[in-house]
Order: sequence, then C-alpha cells, then structure tokens
Amino acid sequence: MQARGRPVFLSSLLAVTVLGVGFVVWPLPKVKAPALPYPTVVVLGAAQYAGRPSPAFQRRLDHALTLYRAGNVQTIVVTGGRRPGDPYSEGEVGRDYLERRGVPPEALLAETRSRTTIENLRGARSFLPPGTPLTLVTDEAHAPRALALSKALDLTANASPSSLRHQPDWRYLLREKMALIAYSLLGMQGSAHGKEAEKS
Repeated sequence: MQARGRPVFLSSLLAVTVLGVGFVVWPLPKVKAPALPYPTVVVLGAAQYAGRPSPAFQRRLDHALTLYRAGNVQTIVVTGGRRPGDPYSEGEVGRDYLERRGVPPEALLAETRSRTTIENLRGARSFLPPGTPLTLVTDEAHAPRALALSKALDLTANASPSSLRHQPDWRYLLREKMALIAYSLLGMQGSAHGKEAEKS
C-alpha cells in the first residue's frame, strides 16, 4: 500500500510543480493601443513620493502627455488618492506634473480619493458625462485587468499602455497575474482590494 502511494504522491507533486512553473512563465495578455485615443484619457493611479510621481507613475503621465500632444486628446483625468497622513494625492501630483509640462489647466481633472483600480475608474466616471468613451493609460501588465474592470462597469474604453521599466519587478507581474485570475473567477470583488501599481 505504501509503495503504491509513493508514485501517486510524486505524480501529484510533479503536476503541482508544472502548474506552478507554468503560471509563473505564462505571459499576461497583450493590449494593443488604438490608432487614435478617445478625446478623454484616464491615467490610472500609481505611487507618488513626497509630491513627485514614482517612476512607474511618471511613465504613465509621460505617455498621456505624448497622446495629448499628438492632438486628439482634449481631457486628461488623473486618478489616485493619498495614503493616511500623506499631504499629497496621486491625482493632484499627476495633474500638477502635466500642467508644468504645458497641458492647460482646463484640460486636466484630478480624482483624489481612489486607492484601487476599480475606484480609479468609478472616480473618473463621476467627473464625466454619462457614456463618455475613455482611453485608459496604465502600464502593459495592468492594462488587461483595467479593461476587464471597465467593461464590468459598462464603460466604453480602450487602453493605450505605457511601457514597463526595462526589467520589471517579477513580484509586480505575479501580482497582476493573480489579480487577473481572481477577477476572472470572483468578479470585481476579487480585484477591489489592494494597490496594484508598479512603484519603480
């Protein structure tokens, strides 16, 4: 009995190992940017440090700035709240960053209360007329889940992803894979908690 149990245990262990390795190496889905963004762009929040965008947040803001300068974008909504005790919100920091680079104040909106992707999207929607189509700006790893959540909220949205850093943090990529699977299995409740932004 014991001799027969050992091969079964080893086979199960091998299967779990193969599944685990497959999960780690499985690439996140790619999101293709539209040829032209919608006139309203929403920059999904990422970290800020003492009033300055984190590198990840700056890449998103710079990408939104490039889209604006190309001429089709009329409004940029920057989203993201603040941590307890922090005097700066991501939305304010991002808005100020873009204004200093030439985006006129009337083209900028700052949503300053959200802490998660779904809150980012709901907060941005509250600023805009119902049915406004949106182009989401976030990084390549986060874009698939951001689009899935926007669809669940009945938003008309596409995504124009910003690049990740040259060597992205594997822990961030793993978190995004797990969050995307959680959303697929559990719906929005599986994706409503935690701050998902890449920070560096």
